Amino acid sequence: MDASTEKPRLTSLAHGGGCGCKLAPAVLQDLLSGMPKAGPYAGLLVGTETADDAAVWDLDGTTSIIATTDFFMPMVDDPHAFGRIAATNAISDIYAMGGKPIFALAIVGMPIDKMDPEDIRQILAGGASICVEAGIPVAGGHSIDCPEPVYGLAVIGTCPTAQVKRNSMARAGDVLILTKGIGVGIYSAAIKKAALDRASLDEMIVSTTLLNRIGPELAADEAVHAMTDVTGFGILGHGLEMARGSNVTLTLDLAALPFLDDAERLAQSGFVTGASHRNWKSYGDEVVLPDGLEDWRRHLLTDPQTSGGLLVAVEPGKADALLARIREAGYPRAAIVGTVRAGEPRLVVA
Repeated sequence: MDASTEKPRLTSLAHGGGCGCKLAPAVLQDLLSGMPKAGPYAGLLVGTETADDAAVWDLDGTTSIIATTDFFMPMVDDPHAFGRIAATNAISDIYAMGGKPIFALAIVGMPIDKMDPEDIRQILAGGASICVEAGIPVAGGHSIDCPEPVYGLAVIGTCPTAQVKRNSMARAGDVLILTKGIGVGIYSAAIKKAALDRASLDEMIVSTTLLNRIGPELAADEAVHAMTDVTGFGILGHGLEMARGSNVTLTLDLAALPFLDDAERLAQSGFVTGASHRNWKSYGDEVVLPDGLEDWRRHLLTDPQTSGGLLVAVEPGKADALLARIREAGYPRAAIVGTVRAGEPRLVVA
């Protein structure tokens, strides 16, 4: 194909990618502050009050409906992989609440005049393939002609009401487990500059297309008190949401945090997303970092994760056994990464 007619890279069609496209936490908080409260609806168990992962509606005191939506612009150039990553990320919110997905609706916005129709078909096929893995249909959706490529899902799930896990239920004394490695945003920044090697790209795709389907199993365990998935606000941002909602102090052990294989080297080399800077500006006043921590290490902590792992607060005596179960279920990077203690709602990195 002549260079003049060569298709543009998928990531070149968007100003950002993955969960790095999310509005900064401070901007989102300001926008939502002017919205009316959801109102006195007895069935609404989880709304926007604690920045949780999905809305939860109690149907009858026994079963709850969980609803979420998530979409973003491409952070990889392979359209099929983009669809798979976006779908995995969207379904994760259901798992993070302890639920099981039952069906999805596709959200599609594409620059029709700039994209090959076959690439759009591949995005849709990638998303559908992940839904097959999750055991759910794509039952419909909506599409528009859009200046930048956007894809995601609205997902509906169910959960026994007694097993719904909020991000606001962590208890003093709990141990924190993270189920996936950190560094997706840093890898995405390297992709934008064509600086990520094939092995690292494959590693990232494996992580971001790994469904957090262990969520319902964890929710059924009484030793698990709280869960959330780590996405666009980074481990610090989503940990801080858990601290605020639970009115506790979370401490993360920097040395224990799992990172993707090349994340530290790339961060040192300056591969950082704009979202990482926005994240720190939004919530840095509520985070205590070790004295003299290098900026590149801080960027690992504010790095926006796309389809990241579950952050789980669990009873301390059950943490080791639970970690072993998580790893056996197919999450090899899962690690104990911190603790919860009584105190003002903030996050401490030690």
